[in-house]
Amino acid sequence: MSDDVGTTAESLWGYPSSGESRWPATIALLVALVIQAVLPDRLTIGPRYVIPALEVALLVPLMIANPRRLDRASRDMQTLSVALIGVVNAANLISLGLLVRQLLKGRVSNGHALILAGVGVWLTTVIVFALWYWELDRGGPMARMSRDHRAPDLFFPQMENPGFSKGRWCPGFVDYLYVSLTNATAFSPTDTLPLTQRAKALMGIEGMASLATVAIVGARAVNILK
Repeated sequence: MSDDVGTTAESLWGYPSSGESRWPATIALLVALVIQAVLPDRLTIGPRYVIPALEVALLVPLMIANPRRLDRASRDMQTLSVALIGVVNAANLISLGLLVRQLLKGRVSNGHALILAGVGVWLTTVIVFALWYWELDRGGPMARMSRDHRAPDLFFPQMENPGFSKGRWCPGFVDYLYVSLTNATAFSPTDTLPLTQRAKALMGIEGMASLATVAIVGARAVNILK
């Protein structure tokens, strides 16, 4: 009977019964942590490595609980995962705010350093909102494998045209990373639409953060380089 259940889960939701791989999300998160660790001191609060150390401390239990695949649903683990994403998000928004503040006060004279810092903040924005979409849509990566998952927060093209994918399709982290990237570059949804208020709020916040980074930081950097 367990084999039948596993086969059914795979055919209905697009994931093997062993669960979704954790590595794409983990690698993206580690990239964000490295970016935050190398940002200039003036764009961080407190000692440089305090926030990255806290983020690593939150990540370790998640890796121990599900080192390779997300195959054990746990409310505690999801709470910890949301807390980790929240810390990364808060640190990045603080860095963006400090960067914009320095630009508005004309305290930045090194255009190259400004561009690198702005790119880092923007990339972290893309990653952290991809993690938000991945963690919250339909109840999270583990809940999405269940037949009674929550109603979707995001509407993907494959959901309207199931013939575009093999079997029943379910989004993975790379799909959410693409959603975040297109939202951050177009400042609006592209091929994937938000269905719930929280999805719309997340996309709106990401769009504003991206606009602030690209417009304000970019314009000031070009002016400095001239």
